[in-house]
Amino acid sequence: MHQATQSLGRINPWKPIAACSVALLVAVVACGGGAPPPPPPPAACNNQPNMAAALGDLREARGFLERAEHDKGGWRARAIERTSVAIRETENGCAFADTH
Repeated sequence: MHQATQSLGRINPWKPIAACSVALLVAVVACGGGAPPPPPPPAACNNQPNMAAALGDLREARGFLERAEHDKGGWRARAIERTSVAIRETENGCAFADTH
């Protein structure tokens, strides 16, 4: 009996932590989970699903690079620059194919 009365007098610190964690999870899910917005729809690329998918993936990759921390010795900036070039080249390829 002595052991039971001792445990009644103590507060379990994990219960409030668990309750707060669940509340935070519910709030994040209710607010959209903080996920980045979807990339804009591909320009052109009519009847070119692979090119359209590549364009969307390149835009998404550039977004991740832009949100990355630090410059990584200049490599992150070069990757952003070259991804932007790849996006323009893919858009140009789509535009060419759409008109020929």
